[in-house]
Amino acid sequence: MADFLDYLVFRVFRMFRRLRLTRLLKLGSTTGTFADFFKGFDKVQAVKGIFGEKTEEVLRYLKVEFTWFGGYMFVDSSDGHLVINSRYLNNGDKTDIYLDLVHELFHIKQWMDGKELFDPRYSYVERPTEIEAYRYTVQEARRLGLSNDRIRLYLKTEWMSPEDLNELENSVITY
Repeated sequence: MADFLDYLVFRVFRMFRRLRLTRLLKLGSTTGTFADFFKGFDKVQAVKGIFGEKTEEVLRYLKVEFTWFGGYMFVDSSDGHLVINSRYLNNGDKTDIYLDLVHELFHIKQWMDGKELFDPRYSYVERPTEIEAYRYTVQEARRLGLSNDRIRLYLKTEWMSPEDLNELENSVITY
């Protein structure tokens, strides 16, 4: 039930952003740079694979906003900063958090390249930017030694139907 409420709040949060009412949502949030909060990520091979020689610079200037509500984490497409739910960061599975950071950093690169992250013509599991980011993240999960079952568990979210999960899995996991 709490996961569904987080998702509902996440959707409302997105609506507020579209309506430019974000000042109301900033209450209780903390901001800083990625490099300040996530030390050493500029040395992570998966992250360097995303940004190449600009990795250190991108992470040094990438704004991160920690908030008390919303989903897990996402890229704010209005300015390309990363939004992270503090509760998820403090209580979530550490492997999932790491993979989510890799996934969202991939979206940051897509945003920097001018790609439409939330193209409304596609459902979440059909969206080309999601498939591309999940494929990259699944490669990293494999490098970590995660099994297909564990990767499937990582891909599953409370807002995905079993059919959506199967579609995403078929698009991003190669056996």
